[in-house]
Amino acid sequence: MEPATIPLTIPTGTPLRIAVDQRARISHPGEAVHGKVVETVYAFDQVVIPAGSIATGHVKTITPVSGVRRTMAYANGDLTPFRRYEVSFDMVTLPDGKQLPVTTTVTPGTAEVVHLVSNPAKKPGTVDRAKTEAKGKIAEAKEQAREGWQKLTAPGKMQRLKDFVLAQSPYRHQYLQPGTRFVADLGAPLEFGTTSRTGEQLATVGTEPTPDSTLKARLVAEVSSATASRGTPVTALLTEPLYSPTHQLLLPANSRLVGEVVKAQPARKLHRNGELRVIFERIETSEEALQAQAQLQQQAQAQAQRSKAQAERSQAPAERSQAMIGNLEGVEVDKRSNIQLDEEGGAHTTTSKTRYLSSGLAVMLAAAASHTEVEHGTTEMAGPGVRTAAGGSGFRLTGALLSLVAKSTPVSVAIGAYGASMSIYANFISRGHDVILPKDTPLEIGFGPPHTKAP
Repeated sequence: MEPATIPLTIPTGTPLRIAVDQRARISHPGEAVHGKVVETVYAFDQVVIPAGSIATGHVKTITPVSGVRRTMAYANGDLTPFRRYEVSFDMVTLPDGKQLPVTTTVTPGTAEVVHLVSNPAKKPGTVDRAKTEAKGKIAEAKEQAREGWQKLTAPGKMQRLKDFVLAQSPYRHQYLQPGTRFVADLGAPLEFGTTSRTGEQLATVGTEPTPDSTLKARLVAEVSSATASRGTPVTALLTEPLYSPTHQLLLPANSRLVGEVVKAQPARKLHRNGELRVIFERIETSEEALQAQAQLQQQAQAQAQRSKAQAERSQAPAERSQAMIGNLEGVEVDKRSNIQLDEEGGAHTTTSKTRYLSSGLAVMLAAAASHTEVEHGTTEMAGPGVRTAAGGSGFRLTGALLSLVAKSTPVSVAIGAYGASMSIYANFISRGHDVILPKDTPLEIGFGPPHTKAP
């Protein structure tokens, strides 16, 4: 029997994850942008764009700052507010030197991405759970310390110090920093020829994965705790093929995972954050696998001389859909989103404990700036250092300089009180943060046996 022919095509909308590796100034459209693909792209079960491939593009547009945003920025001592920009990548160079012209739609860049993992322990006892949580916290603390030490000792310390100082300045240039990640969705399909697979190689396609398998996928559409409700459908696509322990193909790339939201709590006032949990309940085999099995089925039917057992084995089609239970075991998100995963794969946002320190410090500085003492018949006002710090809490460097130059306690008190009130509102009174998983968010989904849906 002839092998089935499978086209190696990356469909429209497939994301390329690209990390910038060279600093670029955001000053005018056309500025060159250079980066590398950080996640391998598969077609069926073949690597077609390896991680490390070079991606080049340019700054497409720069949006002027609106009058309202500019006024608010000026009020906070920022004379050069952030300008929104759009990047486009138009060429991918593979490691072998082959160049692929591409058209892309690129989402806004993410300065720092974190990989979150839920607790892998499966129903531990109370003691075991406590030990697991303690080990997890210790490991997390060690990881944070290691990351902090790496940032301090990594090359480019002077540049980072310069960037930090410039970030406090009211006037500064805007740059696209190395490490910034973009998701570039293809605007047209990419063809990489064809491959062939025999009936034996496709015999296990569509069969149930082994328990505790981890499926790597991406979200097809955004899911948010602000808009989702219980029962909202969720769909993901496999980004890597899944194999059995004997390295037989079970699910090719672009197989579909279908699930739903089982819990959604939007963010609320008084800084109460949102919660979100999704599960996946069904696997749908990719169309390429079904078409390949259909080819083999037709060939098996045309070759009547073969034995019935061989024909039945060769013509067994892949299952189009099968039940499963899948929870989130890992997810990549923007570090600024402050999302965490619990033991069952539920996502929720957290608020840094430093809000108590920052708000308390702002209140103390405002109070210290207004403090006066009467000694030996004279009134002692707050020193210049206190007034400068109080001004800085309100309008950063601009407020600090204004307080220092004005040499006026009322001015320092007014600026410090503004900073304290804004800090209290932002950290304790304002609306909390929702859990938002954007389109194309990378997921790690733990596979389990079929289950009965809870009422």
